[in-house]
Amino acid sequence: MDKLRVGLISLGCDKNRLDSEVMLSNLNQEYSLVHDPKLADVIIINTCGFIESAKQESIDTILEMSQYKEKFNCKLIVVTGCLAQRYGKELMELLPEIDIMLGVNDYDKLNETIRKCIETDNSRIYNCDYSDSNINEGKRILTTSTYTAYLRIAEGCDNHCTYCIIPKIRGKYRSRTIENIINECNDLANQGVKEIILIAQDTTRYGIDIYGKKMLPELIQKISKINEIEWIRLLYCYPEELTDEIINEISMNDKVCKYIDIPIQHISDSILKLMGRRGRKLDIIENIDKLRARAKGIAIRTTIIVGFPGETEENFEELKDFVSTMKFDNLGVFKYSREEGTAAAEMKNQVPEEIKSAREGELMVLQKQVMTSINKSKIGSTYKVIVEGKKGELWYGRSYEMAPDIDGVIYIKCKKTLKIGTMVNVKITHILEYDLVGVV
Repeated sequence: MDKLRVGLISLGCDKNRLDSEVMLSNLNQEYSLVHDPKLADVIIINTCGFIESAKQESIDTILEMSQYKEKFNCKLIVVTGCLAQRYGKELMELLPEIDIMLGVNDYDKLNETIRKCIETDNSRIYNCDYSDSNINEGKRILTTSTYTAYLRIAEGCDNHCTYCIIPKIRGKYRSRTIENIINECNDLANQGVKEIILIAQDTTRYGIDIYGKKMLPELIQKISKINEIEWIRLLYCYPEELTDEIINEISMNDKVCKYIDIPIQHISDSILKLMGRRGRKLDIIENIDKLRARAKGIAIRTTIIVGFPGETEENFEELKDFVSTMKFDNLGVFKYSREEGTAAAEMKNQVPEEIKSAREGELMVLQKQVMTSINKSKIGSTYKVIVEGKKGELWYGRSYEMAPDIDGVIYIKCKKTLKIGTMVNVKITHILEYDLVGVV
């Protein structure tokens, strides 16, 4: 009997991507993996349920893929991930097209559940049991480039920001052991990975639950001893949790990219308090100043939420002044999304949608001016760039200042053929809107 053909669509963040990569590795032991959903007997949608737009994208994808039952080969629609964990029973009732529903702690049951569903003549299966003990880890089939891989160091979150549903979906914060992480790093290095991107809901708190203290610096030191790994990149570092030890490791360790993602969300103390954030304006500014003083040339990315309940015009002006003054290398702006089950959803003084949109637009215009100024200052500088591909006549890649998919790229003028995944020195000659252009 031919193996069932399985296709997987992964939506949402890079933590979801990691879950999908582990699922693909497990599925590959028993089924045939296909890229084209038209060829798949089983279509899996790994959903996101973080904010309203992500939920809508997940539902639209489920409905689109369910049509493949009539048009093509699909026999089963499987829904996993955050939306399944959050709204599993309601989705099973509303969408009879779904055959299997598994939550974020049930990926190890995927193979046997598909088998069982086929054997029992497609009887529907629901399993979204809440557990915050599991961490989805194991062998992976990389969906990134062969030279770059995300590496989850912890699962869940204990921060309980008032706008965020993640703790209720993913459970309490739980770190992976250093031994498991290093084993995975070695495995990735053996596959040709040169850039390791450390992720968690909050990477700065790594180790506090199992070792009794923050162990991110020690973890970075151990990863940096793996010869094949050339870049270590840090995402999701909460600004108030940036200790001197972490900052020193970033500044002193040559393998750590002088790049950091710190989700600030706001700068007004009154809004930060309403958000349930532990840090305050002076703490945030102090740690940014420390980073820039000790890690020369560091690129800082952050995210901002506009239109949070109670955000006044005065709060927003304070935020604009902060963005203008601090000059972040990269900035993501998000309109507040009122999510049921969160404390912020019940707050008074919800900001009208049109005001949220206007504030989002204002901040993005301001940040574009900041980035243009920053990028102009880079003309004439030389960067080590990892080559990622070719677009038309130009090659392109990223410097240490650029994380994949979320930041810009550097376009490279070079008549010779460049090998993807190698690093070359590129001198910047001019800028585009958000990207740079240079020559080898």
